[in-house]
Amino acid sequence: MQQAGCQLGGYMANVTSKYSKRLDVLPPYLFAHIDALKAEKEARGVDIIDLGVGDPDCPTPPHIVRSLVQAAHKSSNHQYPSSEGMLSYREAVSEWYAKKHVALDPTNEVLTLIGSKEGIAHLPLAFVNRGDNVLVPDPAYPVYKIATILADGKPIGMPLSAENGFLPDIDKAVTDAKLLFINYPNNPTAAVADDAFFRTVVDYARDNDVIVCHDAAYLELTFDGYAAPSFLSVPGAMDVGIEINSLSKTYNMTGWRIGFAVGNAEVIAGLREVKSNLDSGAFQAVQEAGIAAMTGPQDTVDALRKLYAERRDALVDGLRNIGWSVEKPKATFYVWVPVPDGSPSLEFSLKLLDVGIVATPGIGFGEHGEGYVRFALTVPVSTIEEAVIRLEEVV
Repeated sequence: MQQAGCQLGGYMANVTSKYSKRLDVLPPYLFAHIDALKAEKEARGVDIIDLGVGDPDCPTPPHIVRSLVQAAHKSSNHQYPSSEGMLSYREAVSEWYAKKHVALDPTNEVLTLIGSKEGIAHLPLAFVNRGDNVLVPDPAYPVYKIATILADGKPIGMPLSAENGFLPDIDKAVTDAKLLFINYPNNPTAAVADDAFFRTVVDYARDNDVIVCHDAAYLELTFDGYAAPSFLSVPGAMDVGIEINSLSKTYNMTGWRIGFAVGNAEVIAGLREVKSNLDSGAFQAVQEAGIAAMTGPQDTVDALRKLYAERRDALVDGLRNIGWSVEKPKATFYVWVPVPDGSPSLEFSLKLLDVGIVATPGIGFGEHGEGYVRFALTVPVSTIEEAVIRLEEVV
């Protein structure tokens, strides 16, 4: 038995040494590291206020849950779904976008996704060859860069700075890129973009034959009367790219894993080709629940906007009262805050963890995120107020 154990251990060691070189260059997934540190503190009895990962704390609206329960009983939903998704779901997406003045053909300009992360991760596999440049904002959601690396592409960072409203300077972008990722309303900075910026992106993409992928996961989470435009609402955008969206944040469905890609038919076809070879589609009962979300009453979305606005005000006003310089965001459920004492963002996040607050260091989103921390508004106002008291102790 001991000999067999030794052989097994040796075999596993050999397997480990054969890991793909891609894994060697992947950055550590920041949120997993934060979860580990959080668990360690909780094990020591520290009371944790988690303002880290952006996972909504509110339940999915009841009418959406009821739709899933009913659909789960249908035997027709118990078999493999199509990788492109149910036509009825894609039609619901088209109707949802029509309200944003974007006309879509559900048969070839809409694709069901198993959450937006899946679509973002698969897109480079459809279009990026070894060594191709991919333009990635910095700071940014880490999956843009990770997906590029896994496709053997070369991520090229586009700095986002406060001086430029956390918009990339498209005029300085390389012209030999295959793919460009943008994301507004933005994670992590909570910045927003207007039609003029999107027109600049369209012109750049058309002039340089670059595919644009706009991550619009926070499109509906806007405040103070502001409505974020869809990238596809800009003339010419359908010619150069797609928009990827999710029901996760809008309808509190992060665990359901359902989203969609919409836009240029050729780009959609490429993404569909990858998906047809790598996954078996989204569970149809979840797609039916997605239809209920998009076509049902939208008062839950209005209530969610109001809730996040109240939380935003509690955090921003509280931070300002203790001397922090903080902008009040128009969208998302994040607040992007300069580190008040000038220390490195990871070091400051660890200080916050000592008083039981989880916040995401800006460096985890890229080198140009250094000097900031991101707070997620995914706890009640009373908890945010307690967090502000603890933050005052740290400063």
